[in-house]
Amino acid sequence: MTNIHKLSGIVEVGGLQFEWELRSEPQWNESEGWKGMTVALLRKHTQRGALLEFPPPKRLLKGMQRGRLQVGDAVVIRGIQAALDAGWEPETRGKPMVFVVDADGN
Repeated sequence: MTNIHKLSGIVEVGGLQFEWELRSEPQWNESEGWKGMTVALLRKHTQRGALLEFPPPKRLLKGMQRGRLQVGDAVVIRGIQAALDAGWEPETRGKPMVFVVDADGN
């Protein structure tokens, strides 16, 4: 059973292991408004990471209270696959790449 309220973990995509960690929760910014959560990714034994930027939850945009964060392995796996499809090469060196994904990680 997958625990959907974890703040970090390890998932497998294409036979490779990736570590993920919640870097920031949704937050209000005076200049940009609501900003969604950010999840950091790193393939095991490599140097170049990636950041997945999610949109803010709809409940925040409607002025409702913050709910419990929903970060599940399935969303992270879809985000990793989307980042790889968009050109993330974890085995290369360099700054972490930033990818904007939808609420489902696509």
